[in-house]
Amino acid sequence: MRLKTARSSYVITALAACFFLSSCAAKPEPVVSPPAETRPAAPEPPSKTAAQTDIEVLHSPDKTVIPAEEKKLAASGIAANGQAADEAVISIEDALAAYEDARAARDRGDFETAVNLLDEAYGMLLRLPISTDSPLIQEKDNLRLLIAQRIQEISAARRNPTVENHKSIPLTENEWVARELKSFLGPEWKSFEEGYRRSGFYKDWIVGEMRKAGLPEELVWLPIVESLFKPLALSRARALGLWQFIRTTGLNYDLNQDKFVDERRDPYKSTIAAIKYLEYLHSFFGDWTTALASYNCGEGLVQRVINSQNIAYLDNFWDLFQRLPFETARFVPRFIAVVKIIRDPAKYGVTLPVPYPPLKFDTVRIQHPAKLNVLAAAMGAEASELEFLNPELRYQSTPDTPYELRVPVGLGEKLLAALPTLPKYIPPEYGSHKVRSGETLSTIARRYGTSVQSLQKINNLRGTLIRVGQVLRIPTRG
Repeated sequence: MRLKTARSSYVITALAACFFLSSCAAKPEPVVSPPAETRPAAPEPPSKTAAQTDIEVLHSPDKTVIPAEEKKLAASGIAANGQAADEAVISIEDALAAYEDARAARDRGDFETAVNLLDEAYGMLLRLPISTDSPLIQEKDNLRLLIAQRIQEISAARRNPTVENHKSIPLTENEWVARELKSFLGPEWKSFEEGYRRSGFYKDWIVGEMRKAGLPEELVWLPIVESLFKPLALSRARALGLWQFIRTTGLNYDLNQDKFVDERRDPYKSTIAAIKYLEYLHSFFGDWTTALASYNCGEGLVQRVINSQNIAYLDNFWDLFQRLPFETARFVPRFIAVVKIIRDPAKYGVTLPVPYPPLKFDTVRIQHPAKLNVLAAAMGAEASELEFLNPELRYQSTPDTPYELRVPVGLGEKLLAALPTLPKYIPPEYGSHKVRSGETLSTIARRYGTSVQSLQKINNLRGTLIRVGQVLRIPTRG
């Protein structure tokens, strides 16, 4: 559907382009600063009662002396950078107010008013005379991108008025879905059974979170396609965990990744992140099939394919389907096939296995870096059970910061009692080595005082074959 005015059409095109370029740009890796030295807080001055404060102010012999140039600056209304400060702040506030009014209009379904208000807000930003070195420039850019997002959402809602039901995923039947059904019911059936059985650990909890967010409950089966419900699943693209987050997307959705933990591997924390991401993608594209495709490959790639069409958009996802990369295009019919089999296994001549029972555990807050096998022995549990409950711990050890550790039911108090007596563990640190001609794992291990087995383990090598130019991780401590 075209927008009403030529100007709005221009604004939408320009803003959407800016937004998608911005969303696809690589983000810099976060810089981890060393922990600051803990110092005792300075003592607070004695508090005064309201009456005492009033008396002191009224009878204070001191008088604040304001320099003449500062008085002159305040009277002129000119900021230190030479800008009319009031004009800049008020203009941004006016643009923000128009943006908020547009959101309210969009929420009540008044798209025309919403677009007009967004157009007005963007016009204010264009007229705003802010220099590139002004502290307000970031606020201006942020508002510009927010306006672009809202325009995209309105455009998606106009294109797809029948899919505004947030809880509806169309389970289409076509040749592509039929192919995936045949694959799951044939060569992939054993893996399907394993994934379905494993889903029992987390399914009930995930469904509860989906209901809270108002998302379709069928999305609980997405991890069968992504990871077969394996918390440690790692793809060729370095996507990790139940929901297969790549590093940057995980960071965008508050999944911590540091020396001790990688929360992409935590089934519960990554589920919360996946729900937020899916909500965003659905609001961005306006239908679930396109949102699921972009979950697999990123919204930027899907939008570029959409923009390459002769028409601004396609009537439905399946018109877009064959223009997407193979893995992404296949992702949606695979998900639909999974849901169809689980909904009606008898229709496809199969019997689903009994899922594992939901996980039950206690949580204890500790601040003691220790190996999980040591903690398990102290509480009379199996190390493998503790590792399974805490898959986000990268070295099967707790960090040296406060940490919520999951333990078998009833054993938390026993662990806390034994904790002060347990040895501390500091995980290894690594350097790197670039393989040169004539080197072998054995010669490299001897050079750095380690073993071939250690190099194989930390570099995920199944054998001893290495290639020239390959970069290996080398243990330097621990």
